[in-house]
Amino acid sequence: MITKSKLKLIKSLSRKKYREEYQLFVVEGYKSIRELINSGVHTEVLLVTEGNHQLDDFDPDVIGVKEMNNISNYTTAPGYLAVFKMITKTEIPDQGKILVLDDVKDPGNLGTIIRLADWFNIPNIVCSNETVDMYNTKCVQASMASLSRVQIHYAELVMFLNNTSLPIFVTAMDGKNVYETTLPENAIIIMGNESHGISNEIQKLGKAISIPQYGTIQKTESLNVATATSLILGEWLRTTTITEK
Repeated sequence: MITKSKLKLIKSLSRKKYREEYQLFVVEGYKSIRELINSGVHTEVLLVTEGNHQLDDFDPDVIGVKEMNNISNYTTAPGYLAVFKMITKTEIPDQGKILVLDDVKDPGNLGTIIRLADWFNIPNIVCSNETVDMYNTKCVQASMASLSRVQIHYAELVMFLNNTSLPIFVTAMDGKNVYETTLPENAIIIMGNESHGISNEIQKLGKAISIPQYGTIQKTESLNVATATSLILGEWLRTTTITEK
């Protein structure tokens, strides 16, 4: 039996302040919930509405549609909601492939980038402290549970970058063509803010690379940061795989 106080707590987790206070986050939709449970993320609460049986093997609590709609972050609740413990943090490594995000604001973009990192086997993302919260509802939705397999760190980027031994590459419109650049197997690649790109202070810390624009009729101002990340990561993995062979 789920109590009113527990429902109130779940509803409060839509705000970062309370997520951090209780170290909990909400996930909706049975596919993401199942994936997170199977990944070993600790489940605090598991709720479904009557008639939804996709998670019956986890023995969920059944609540009314009105109650579910009241705590859901969706206009139409999917009928499956879980509360998970936040994922245990590890130390930021100084080896391997590391993706850095400078002031990425849109939670959908961050969630998509987390999923891309999972797809391309990039184990660590380091975010500026100004980057959107990884447990934002829209970010969790877009990541599709990949946040259980990718370590997301928040740090003061200039300090982190000044202390790393890894080579640093920054993405910029006037950078060297990424398809003509040799990217080392172990390095840091930095993606920037959706509107302003990478801050000037951080740009000075690495070699600039860019995705060439081939269109000549009409110039597009920029690529979406998640789209750009997919192209950069794809090229990084392609070239290092060739080198390994």
